[in-house]
Amino acid sequence: MLDNRLAGADFVRAAACFVVLFHHLAQRMSWDDNLGFIEPFRVFTQFGTFGVAMFFVLSGFLLARPFWLALDEGEEMPSIRTYALRRAARILPGFWLALTVTFVLSVTVFGAPLDGWLVLRYVAGLLAVSDWHWTTLFPVEVNGPLWSIGFEVTSYVLLPFGLAALFVLRPITGRGWHIRVLWLMVIAVALLAHWLFTRYVRVDMHLRGWEHGLQGGAKFWMPRYNPFGFFAIFAIGALAAGLQVRLAKYRSLAFDLLTIAGIGLAIWAFGRQMSAQSPDGFGFLGVPYDFPGFPLIMGLILAAGPSSMLVGAALDNPVTRYLARISFGIYVWHYLVLELTRRFFVPAIDHGGMADPIMFVATASAITAVTIVVADLSFRLVEAPAIRWARAYEGKSAAPATLSPAAG
Repeated sequence: MLDNRLAGADFVRAAACFVVLFHHLAQRMSWDDNLGFIEPFRVFTQFGTFGVAMFFVLSGFLLARPFWLALDEGEEMPSIRTYALRRAARILPGFWLALTVTFVLSVTVFGAPLDGWLVLRYVAGLLAVSDWHWTTLFPVEVNGPLWSIGFEVTSYVLLPFGLAALFVLRPITGRGWHIRVLWLMVIAVALLAHWLFTRYVRVDMHLRGWEHGLQGGAKFWMPRYNPFGFFAIFAIGALAAGLQVRLAKYRSLAFDLLTIAGIGLAIWAFGRQMSAQSPDGFGFLGVPYDFPGFPLIMGLILAAGPSSMLVGAALDNPVTRYLARISFGIYVWHYLVLELTRRFFVPAIDHGGMADPIMFVATASAITAVTIVVADLSFRLVEAPAIRWARAYEGKSAAPATLSPAAG
């Protein structure tokens, strides 16, 4: 009987959402002034984007695990209907609410023109297909982080296709470690599709660059930011799940050392990124976030953590478990809270505008606190009821830990 408690996973999710949050706060520090005792906080401007990769690796890890269990047990492939229902219930209600509130406020409060282009972006966001073209990459103004949801949904769709191939091949290949090697072929196919996308998809070069707003930034990111490259990151998490399932029966201090080594390597990767020219960390074939190095480091932490004796449990303490539970809300709401604070209360918290360290600490702390409250309400009032409805609709008992709210 395998232990469904995946020690270390909640820590990774909680850390990911705060890395992203701190990244966006650090961007508001003055570019021309030394802010004294908070100057070290500026490091988040360089590696904070890597929090997105942490989310993708973790999601791939959590969602692939039930499929690896079925593969190894000789069972049928888990229900795609149940998989799709749970994914939709977990991510869409909270995302749609944040997307719609942001869309309305972008027009009524922030003065975005209500034209066909903005409506098209919003509709693409609602349908979770905004990741396929630079014109819709950012589905709304003001709340930039919502761009990643379309990429994640595409990864949700692609994952069962890759795993289905392993189920088809199982009568030939059998079970065990060698079938994990076949998953490398899925990653290779994703990278080939990524390469073709970057080679043949053309992006408008007019007004390209972040100085021209979100649409200019979308032109800078694409075509290197594309669904196939992000699925390759996601698929490394799925590979880590395959390794963890094989290792789950073991418990040893060696896994504590591996988990600690993984955390150390992640810190090293962050440090290396601090001297990089771009916070996106374009790696092999232009896949972002230092691919494949950083995703593999996160995969090591996730694969080793559940078999650790002490470290995994220490990382998944009550605080990190709570923050992991509301992490999706932190991610989709924090930037809107930040922009509303700038609009109505502290105009200086603009990009490169905050020169007073005391004011920055106070404002950033308030934004973080309000974001946590909003995320908690989002989870209690929107996300959790949707999850319960999905479970009731299935007519089954509560989901195992691998598909818990923290998996969203």
